[in-house]
Amino acid sequence: MLFRKAARQDVPSIVKLLANDKLGQLRENDTDPLPEAYYNAFEAINKDPNQELIVVESETGDLLGTLQLSFIQYLTYRGGIRAQIEAVRIREDVRGEGIGQKMIEWAIERARERKAHTVQLTTDKQRPDALRFYEKLGFIASHEGMKLHF
Repeated sequence: MLFRKAARQDVPSIVKLLANDKLGQLRENDTDPLPEAYYNAFEAINKDPNQELIVVESETGDLLGTLQLSFIQYLTYRGGIRAQIEAVRIREDVRGEGIGQKMIEWAIERARERKAHTVQLTTDKQRPDALRFYEKLGFIASHEGMKLHF
């Protein structure tokens, strides 16, 4: 598997992955042509040195999964950096093959390279399989997260 920074031409495939579950179907729009807002978001992410939109390819160049890794500078923890993993998606036909575990392990190693002191993520409570997956990889539900959507 190849882990690489996403390119603009990957955006439709990434959005398709994001839309491929019951929650993603409610919030994503993977029509053709893809709404320009996705490309605008990609450009903003791509320009930000603290954001890494990653895709995972097979040896034959097929896109297998994606994740976004954000590095957040804090004053706490003596000016520490937290790494936030978001939008982890794996192509439906290759789930269960260990790709997700390799993706998270890659993200953790990348966080270490960037000198992060913590790796954190959130998963929707409506995704119990994802919660079990992250717990199996050593993540602990140590905090209660809250969101306010606009």
